Amino acid sequence: MQAGQTTVDPAEVAKFEAMAAEWWDPKGKFKPLHMLNPCRLDYITRQIAGEFGRDLNTADPFQGLRILDIGCGGGLLAEPMARLGADVVGADAAPRNIPVAQIHAEQSGLTIDYRHTTAEDMAAAGEQFDVVLNMEVVEHVSDPLTYLTACQQLLKQGGLQICSTINRNPKSFAMAIVGAEYVMRWLPKGTHEWNKFITPDELFDLLRKAGLDPVDRKGFVFNPITWDWSISDRDLSVNYVTASLKPA
Repeated sequence: MQAGQTTVDPAEVAKFEAMAAEWWDPKGKFKPLHMLNPCRLDYITRQIAGEFGRDLNTADPFQGLRILDIGCGGGLLAEPMARLGADVVGADAAPRNIPVAQIHAEQSGLTIDYRHTTAEDMAAAGEQFDVVLNMEVVEHVSDPLTYLTACQQLLKQGGLQICSTINRNPKSFAMAIVGAEYVMRWLPKGTHEWNKFITPDELFDLLRKAGLDPVDRKGFVFNPITWDWSISDRDLSVNYVTASLKPA
């Protein structure tokens, strides 16, 4: 893909632009991500540590790793990666997200390279990373295969991509759209489009076509009684996450 070509969907970017100032409000429009974040981080850190032989009990366990958080938003994942010692680049297609993320990182005493750019432009520029975090983005792009191919190109040989999204079935419609947007009002109406959701088998097929080797998938499951999230080996019915490697 040439520089300037993109799978960015302007309508999707506009949705998140409108919410940019609320990224760090745990009770605001990104409340679902704040609630999910500890679960996401547990999976991400364990996958990275396992793949690169790092001990999470040591200081700066990710030192020497270059990590890209694509679709970084306000930095909810980029900041923890920086605290673990990684060299972090946060990229987002929504320009208003970047100053929000930059200011919060500065206030937190963290050095993170935030950029208003796309995966396609970074790939065309020859950027390379040990890890690409691709969380809750693929369901918002116009061409998932082209986008995932760009993410694959951003990985070094042997690199790791963590990609999460939402399954497509009646339960996900009820939970992720009706429940989150209309009943709980955690998200503005129209944040997600059910027909853009991707099943785990479809995502594995896309990852393979993009040149990656899928090695793991797990579900993120919300418990309405305990009001928290957990990782499941079996329940991928709504939110789920995958790990894939770029062949060495």
